[in-house]
Amino acid sequence: MAAPDKSCVCLLSGGLDSTTCLAMAAARGFAVHALSFDYHQRHKIELEAAANVARALGAASHLILPLPLGDIGGSALTGATAVPKDRGEEQMAGAIPVTYVPARNTVFLAFALAYAETLATGDIFIGVNALDYSGYPDCRPEFIAAFEAMANLATKQGVEGAIRTVIHTPLIRMTKAEIVRAGTALGVDYGQTFSCYDPAPGGLACGRCDSCLLRKKGFVQAGLTDPARYFVEE
Repeated sequence: MAAPDKSCVCLLSGGLDSTTCLAMAAARGFAVHALSFDYHQRHKIELEAAANVARALGAASHLILPLPLGDIGGSALTGATAVPKDRGEEQMAGAIPVTYVPARNTVFLAFALAYAETLATGDIFIGVNALDYSGYPDCRPEFIAAFEAMANLATKQGVEGAIRTVIHTPLIRMTKAEIVRAGTALGVDYGQTFSCYDPAPGGLACGRCDSCLLRKKGFVQAGLTDPARYFVEE
């Protein structure tokens, strides 16, 4: 376990995976500095969830950075393209979906790397998952290993050998059900999280996008009740 005064940076969207990741980092004894982004996402409500989660899990700090990825476009999450709904597992495992945000995790990790260096730490946590991941290329182990190698070549602390950057991915080989069980065991209140890509009126989760469907599946397979509030058509 890390020393009680050892810091880390944890990317926090406010969703199920990143929240569980933060809880795991805290359980390992890290003082967690949570980092979120306002990147013009259509589900900006997730930032409210991130703030609530950071407070509830005792993060040492929570920084929300403006990042205008919407100005670049190229994704249903930052533009007018419709978010896919009601897709089956085979479809999700196929082509990279239109909800992929170009280079998002690369950009997020670059900011996390800069932040970590100012905190004199090399520990960065990210809740990527290589199993239930909707086909995103920047959630794969190969990407994480490549970024970690680059980080140790690109920073002052890495070049001087003072601190080695380590990208921690505790969820990467876990199923959604395993993630839900692990977070529950750590006392995570999943009612504070928000996973939906395309929120319905009133800030309710749509229940039909890939993220909602994967979340629902995880809770069902874990044998637990999903506390998310889903939109129901009348």
